[in-house]
Amino acid sequence: MSEQRRVGVPRASWWILGIVVLGLVGGGLGHAAGSSRLGDGAWIGATGVGVVLSVATMVRSLRARRLGVDVIALLALLGALGVREYLAGAVISVMLGTGQALEDWATGRARRELAALLGRAPKLAHRYRDGSLDTVALEEVAPGERLMVATGEVVPVDGTVLSPSAVLDESALTGEALPVTRVEGDPVRSGVLNAGAPFDLLAVASAEQSTFSGVVRLVQQAESTQAPFVRLADRYAVIFLFVSLATAGLAWALGGPARAVDVLVVSTPCPMILAAPAAFISGLSRAARRGIIVKSGAVLERLAGASTLLIDKTGTVTRGHPELAELVLGPGQSADVVLSAAGSLDQMSPHVVASAVVRAALDHAVRLEMPRDVEEVAGSGIRGLVAGRRVAVGNERWVGLASTPAWARAARRRARREGSLLVYVALEGEPVGLLVFSDPLRHDSARTIRALRQSGIRRVVLVTGDRSDVAETIGSVIGVDEVLAERQPAEKLDVVRLEARRGPTIMVGDGINDAPALAMASVGVAMGARGASAASEAADVVLTVDRLDRLAEALRLARRTRRIATQSVLVGMGLSLAAMLAATIGWLPAVAGAILQELIDAGVIVNALRALRPGPQEARLTTRDSRLAQRFQEEHRAVRAVLDQLHQIADDVSDDESGVAVSSARRIHQRLVDEVLAHELAEEAELYPALERFLGGADPLSTMSRAHTEIAHRIRRLGQLLDELETDAVDVADVVDLRSMLYGLHAILSLHTAQEEESYLSLGEE
Repeated sequence: MSEQRRVGVPRASWWILGIVVLGLVGGGLGHAAGSSRLGDGAWIGATGVGVVLSVATMVRSLRARRLGVDVIALLALLGALGVREYLAGAVISVMLGTGQALEDWATGRARRELAALLGRAPKLAHRYRDGSLDTVALEEVAPGERLMVATGEVVPVDGTVLSPSAVLDESALTGEALPVTRVEGDPVRSGVLNAGAPFDLLAVASAEQSTFSGVVRLVQQAESTQAPFVRLADRYAVIFLFVSLATAGLAWALGGPARAVDVLVVSTPCPMILAAPAAFISGLSRAARRGIIVKSGAVLERLAGASTLLIDKTGTVTRGHPELAELVLGPGQSADVVLSAAGSLDQMSPHVVASAVVRAALDHAVRLEMPRDVEEVAGSGIRGLVAGRRVAVGNERWVGLASTPAWARAARRRARREGSLLVYVALEGEPVGLLVFSDPLRHDSARTIRALRQSGIRRVVLVTGDRSDVAETIGSVIGVDEVLAERQPAEKLDVVRLEARRGPTIMVGDGINDAPALAMASVGVAMGARGASAASEAADVVLTVDRLDRLAEALRLARRTRRIATQSVLVGMGLSLAAMLAATIGWLPAVAGAILQELIDAGVIVNALRALRPGPQEARLTTRDSRLAQRFQEEHRAVRAVLDQLHQIADDVSDDESGVAVSSARRIHQRLVDEVLAHELAEEAELYPALERFLGGADPLSTMSRAHTEIAHRIRRLGQLLDELETDAVDVADVVDLRSMLYGLHAILSLHTAQEEESYLSLGEE
């Protein structure tokens, strides 16, 4: 039934438009053929359809306790019939039919569907019964029964882990990007994904009582309680209605009922009925070209009026997948050796963290070997032979650590504070390195928040299911006003309700746990490029490209579209008022007034179509310059690999007063010259001129160029110090000086790289 309603309403409006156009044309052909009765009959029929359409629309408005502009159209149609101005009535009906069809097209979704959310819900469960494993309908599962959850399946009901361990992807419910390990006896909620080996589950609730069903109910409840949308035209309806009636009354007094009809014909509010939908349709089309799917014109208008932004963390302001944040090496170990061993072994694992390990190894350009005799235990790790050496990758216990070694303690403390994931690497039974993985910020997150504030957003709140300490760190970096962490789906709904009292809200998310809040907010925005389909279905706006900066672009586009629509409506009203005055004094008969009204309509629609063109704030890099920005963005991967090694060598120097420190520093200095300095010089020569053309102004990148100069100066100074130490005896003061230079270079390079990625390189278009 819902699908019929969704499709049927726009189809009916287009049928109505076709009928009234046919009546108008048929009437004209009848008069041209000399049959006035046939022609008038066709026009009367078209006018009658317009009357029915106006009455139906007016009734809907009154039921919603709104007084719409359709009252004026109804009076004009009835008046045209009363004074036998049948052509004028047919023309008005065509205008009304066109407006209705455009409005249905622009705002034609009767209700949101839950198909994607329900489609993700498991339908079957694997149940143990009488020593065998059967597949049964989910409704047959009762609390207390033992189930098996296969790899890649969604947990069907709330339960308790019965196996030694289970590796779960809980991002759909909690927003946490990194997989978690649950051991025997731990509770598990329905809706999470089994990312490891099959495990047994003791059901503690039926499907109807489980977490996932609760999320579905929350979405349904949120959708049913969302505030109704008021058309832009209706905001001016009451004033325009009284002005039109007063003017028509004056015309009646001056020239009788025929002149009053003349006034009503030109007061037909088609500029309001046509201009706003035309502008919003144009805005929808413009947004779609940029990978922003706005589901209706009503949504676009609500988006333009929003003042508060509620934004999820994982997959929204962060990338939503683990990346290597830090590499900690044991005494005397090499980064290339550790990464090569771990990456080679993890090629054989389907685990999401294993993929991140392999990606980190490839980013550092190390050679990967094909491992042999591989053994993997879900939740613990993987081991095997790589180039004849025994390698183990996993948690502390898996690699043979009874306690955290001294060289890894600081990194472990940082990981606990920041919510990072630790992966140990052992060679021949000896731990040699620690890989620290985190869910990094998107490069454009902070820039997007700033752009949203410039576009009128007054309050930004980070709402996440993640831990408070992790969320607070992210919130401070991107610049939000408040951080609300460890929020469940129902609690996110409470946040949306509370913030809605302050003003219209935008909620941005990408997971199933965000779906109820997306449905409840004034405008829900889903990161649909890689987010959950349920979030995309519940949202009003879907960003189909994996870029957060499209959110700021969507807000600017919505505000510009609303401005153009309002301008078109007001200009159309002004021209209609001028025509009404001319009709009042008898200068504009009904048919001429209807034709003039059509010209006014055409003018305001042409103005409304300006929303199709890019606005002044939509300037972007050319295709060639975007490719250039992407090239340097990719080169930053190599720069970060050098930065990791630079920091590690600086740490090693602090404990080394021999020539080994100088030798290590000399190797990293050579990489700084060959890779980093060459990269910075290429940016100065190729990228910065392109960015300056885009940014405009006088020397807009002067501070960034100054950073390049400082980096080159510090690399040169490091080289000079190393040359001096080659001939002199190395003492403690020399080691302190060397360590200071290395840390200083690391700090300025890290800051400069982050600034470029956030402010400039993220401008590149795919």
